[in-house]
Amino acid sequence: MYQMHHVDRRVPWEEIWQAMERLIADGKILYVGSSNFAGWHIAQANETAQQRHRLGLISEQSLYNLCERSIELEVLPACRAYGVGVVPWSPLHGGALGGILAKADRNRSAGGRAEGYLEENREQVEAFEDLCRDLDEEPANVALAWLLHQDGVTAPIIGPRTTGQLDGAVRAVELQLDEATLRRLDELFPGPGPAPEAYAW
Repeated sequence: MYQMHHVDRRVPWEEIWQAMERLIADGKILYVGSSNFAGWHIAQANETAQQRHRLGLISEQSLYNLCERSIELEVLPACRAYGVGVVPWSPLHGGALGGILAKADRNRSAGGRAEGYLEENREQVEAFEDLCRDLDEEPANVALAWLLHQDGVTAPIIGPRTTGQLDGAVRAVELQLDEATLRRLDELFPGPGPAPEAYAW
């Protein structure tokens, strides 16, 4: 699969698809995906592909996790409408959802995105880790399981550094969150709501 990392606004979709069709015809790729596209770009890409009697995009790789839910406004609905699988990157928000407060090795865990998020949202992270303790589950597993409960999400991109972290990610696949837990997670990490109602009504 060839994954386009960002949309190239300077090139018409007809030309992009012509290039991709050549790569497919030459046997260099089988499928085309996108990364960090807006919902409008996914619609444009797939409408143009349909006019050319082609499959179009099959996946969209986006920043998506409990802390960052903006793709729920337009990208996720566009992907669902076109049958495009969503592959979330940074599913633990740089470690903020990985049990950052409970870890002994705080210096390694609280850097980058996680550090900034923790400074502004410490109470939220504490409440999340308390909920995970009540569930007797690791926070990372719960965060990954939540993603897997979202319609359209196919597989979060994980980056385990240890065998234990890999085992946890496997556990997340098996973890079924009940409606009460999903509601509580929405309370702790409210999403933007459906578009356009979230900003136009």
